[in-house]
This record gives sequence, structure tokens and C-alpha cells, in this order.
Amino acid sequence: MKEYYRKATRPIYLGDIKIGGGAPISIQSMLSVKTSNLPAAQKQLRELQAAGCEIIRFSVMDLDDAQAIKPLKQSCDLPMVADIHFDYKLAIASILNGIDGLRINPGNIGSRQGVESLVAVAKDHKIPIRIGVNSGSLPKDLLSKYGHGKDTMVEAALSHVKILEDLGYHEIKISAKASNLELMLASYRELSKRCDYPLHLGVTEAGTLLSGSIKSAIGIGILLEEGIGDTIRVSLSDDPQKEVWVARQILINLGLRKGLKIVSCPTCGRTRIDLIRLVQKVEAALQEFADRELTIAVMGCAVNGPGEAREADFGIAGGDNEGLIFAHGEIIKKVPEAELLPELLNLIRQA
Repeated sequence: MKEYYRKATRPIYLGDIKIGGGAPISIQSMLSVKTSNLPAAQKQLRELQAAGCEIIRFSVMDLDDAQAIKPLKQSCDLPMVADIHFDYKLAIASILNGIDGLRINPGNIGSRQGVESLVAVAKDHKIPIRIGVNSGSLPKDLLSKYGHGKDTMVEAALSHVKILEDLGYHEIKISAKASNLELMLASYRELSKRCDYPLHLGVTEAGTLLSGSIKSAIGIGILLEEGIGDTIRVSLSDDPQKEVWVARQILINLGLRKGLKIVSCPTCGRTRIDLIRLVQKVEAALQEFADRELTIAVMGCAVNGPGEAREADFGIAGGDNEGLIFAHGEIIKKVPEAELLPELLNLIRQA
């Protein structure tokens, strides 16, 4: 994997997962169903774990949600984070029901007195707290003072961090999410300069699968390239499993995590094979190798493969109802189109 400069941050633990302190960057997602709907929540937990999610967050909006934490913990061994707005008492109830971590929003969590009560319980149970700032719900006093910009985002986070520090609590991570990339980048860069707590990266309200993936890859990718960030969540208006897939691809393509890469050409008039359909079939079939450090090429013609894909471990180059199987730029055999995928799979399995 690529060696990156990483900003040194304090380590904290969510369950058994270390965040910060040079630990690998972890992938998070969030349930999209009501937490107290146990059948639906347990189903999504299993799906997210199978997809490679490492930390799962869910909303706790009432006492039923808080009480659902115990059975959810019994059905999944991933660390779980309760997302709390408006009522610090729900955060306390979540801790007492076995949650691994909390996310609170300084823009709406309430009085300092309530936070003090929450911190006392978090101390007893050693539960880390994420100060989660969101550009859409910033404290009104800071908006009046600084306007809607990075200064408000950063001060919202650090003023709340100071409350926890004053109470002798340092099991903290911070996020400063915005839908506007310029604001998101500026806020995280400033936080990284001004504190050493681990940072949870994300672009809030990023959008649909295509637009949200692009936006998240740009924002999260730029910061990771700069050495900023310790854990990530890609926020999409889609199935949470797709958030995990996109997050993995960001880390793999930055060289921050081992995993399968599929490279494919964009097609042109030389293509005599249904390349788009073939790539989709290859991507689905290769999920069994998702954790292997492999690069697989699916190319539309002999011009682009194997020559332009010689860096790939294995690949396919399409022809007219037939194609080439190659490895490390060397042609292995020519086979009928229908046999391209089975032959590729056999080759990978034998490697």
C-alpha cells in the first residue's frame, strides 16, 4: 500500500476498533430504518457487515430506539454509535443500553448542564463522543458572530470540545460536515491545525449514488491525500451498502487499503463486444475476491488490452465474438466471448 503522511491524532476506541493514532482508516455507514424496528434494523446490520462496514451508526429518537440497542448488539458484533439530537437523556439511555459510541450535535444538544450529566455517564462507561458539526444546524450565536463559514463550523466544534475537556474528558472525535465542498474542506483543514483529536470525514447531503459518490470522493479524497482523517462515512441517498462500497473504493484507489481494482476502457467504435454488460458481470462475479490485492482489466479491443493494461494482474480484451485472456500484459489464450468470464475466474482462482 502507498505510504501517506498522516496527521498524528490521539487514539480512541469504538469497541475493538482503534480510531486515530495511526490506525487504518475505518469505514462507517448508518441504518436507514427506524432503530426500534428490530427485524428491519437487524437485516440492515447483517447486510452492512457483509458489505465490509466496520462501524454502524443509527438514530436514537426516542426511548424505544435506545432500548433496541441491547438486542441489536446481540445480533451483530460491529461497534455501534448512537446518533443523538435534542435530548441528552437519550444519549444517557443509549449508554446504559450498551452503545459503543455517541454522536452529538452542538447545534441542538441543549444546555451545558445536560452535557455535563451526559459526560459523567460516558466517563463511567468509557464511551467516546463524536462532536458532529453539520453546516445545516449551527448554533445561532456563532452564526450571528461569524456568519455561515468555516469559522462558525470550527468554533461550534471546539467550543463543545472545550466543555468536555473542562470536565476532564478526552475520548473525543470530531466531524465538520457540509454539503458545500469548499466549506467542508476549509473546516476540516482548520480543525486539523487546531487540535489533535481524530477526525471523522464526510460530505453531508452529498446526493444520489452517482453525484454523491463523485462529491464524496473529491472531498474525502482530497483530505486523505493531505493526511487528514481517521474514519470516513460516504453519505448517499441510496442503500447504505453502496455507501460502504464507495468508501472502500476511495480507500483502495488512494492506496490506503488493499482490495480488488477493476479497470475498464470507456469503449469506442473499435469495440465489437458488449463491454458494458461484460464489465458489470465481471464486477459482480469478482466480489469473492474483494479483499485480495488484485487489478483486473476489462478492455474493449486488442488496442487497449493487453498493451495498455499491462499493469493489471489479469484481464480480458474483447474481439468480434471472441476475446483474449491475458496476465501481466502477456496473452495466455483466445476464447469465444461466452467463455471469457469463466476462463478469467479460473485463472484468478488458480493464481
